[in-house]
Amino acid sequence: MAAPADAPVLVGLGSALDLPVVEQAAQEAAGHGRPLHLLHTFDWQAAFAADTVAAPRDRAEQLITQAAQLAHQTEPGLTVGAEIVESALLPTLIRRSETAFLLAVGDSGMAGSGQCIPAETSAVQLAARAGCPLMVVRREPPPQGPVLVGVDGSPSSHLALQWAVECASRRDARLLALRVVEYDEDTDAVAEQLSEALARHTDLHSSVPTESRVVRGDPAEVLIDMSRSAQVALVAARGDEPGRAMLGAVAQSLLYHSPAPVVVVRGLAEMPLTGPDARPARDQRP
Repeated sequence: MAAPADAPVLVGLGSALDLPVVEQAAQEAAGHGRPLHLLHTFDWQAAFAADTVAAPRDRAEQLITQAAQLAHQTEPGLTVGAEIVESALLPTLIRRSETAFLLAVGDSGMAGSGQCIPAETSAVQLAARAGCPLMVVRREPPPQGPVLVGVDGSPSSHLALQWAVECASRRDARLLALRVVEYDEDTDAVAEQLSEALARHTDLHSSVPTESRVVRGDPAEVLIDMSRSAQVALVAARGDEPGRAMLGAVAQSLLYHSPAPVVVVRGLAEMPLTGPDARPARDQRP
């Protein structure tokens, strides 16, 4: 089911470490003409285990207030809602994602940790199970490079390409569409297919500077390497079968290892990419 035209950009706040998520999510919401909704979950069991029950609740109130203030500072005209829900974060965000335009969360410390990250990590679970695209924001700000999208020729990757074109337009950025092929594939034929797909999806955004590139190698390794200079990297949740609770190896590798924010694109069927109050592309921040 497609999200409604006024579906918000939803932010899942775990702690103050997720405040960088608020800034980027606010910019996305403003660019797409959608409201921003901040959500923090409160665990009463943990609160009762603390020295005082009031202190954890006070911290939750402070966090949600601080996040709302930051959103208004980032985008003064943005409609911002905020709430504290007495529930577990992961199931709440999965449920709320069904009616969201975009879900934005922190990366749970994945980028640059050099550690083995379990598949139970919230960001990974949300990428596999959310009902809308997921943006995973890093704690360090990205460079002002291109918008990078991985395209493997599948219908799902073409949805990611569609989203990436809109993203580049709203950010006033260059779009780099990347196809990684096996060593026995005809690169000329693949390059022609990619160029045709890019031209088709940029028909309504002819002002977006674009580049298509075909590279031989391992898709995950190539995309991770290229993402180091990108302001955001986009990929379909799974190329051949983007079913719920399924996440492809390339998407998972990007989540774990890309230093750039990653948008895992899913749940886009019939969804309008802009709301009625979308800001013109020329007014977007780079």
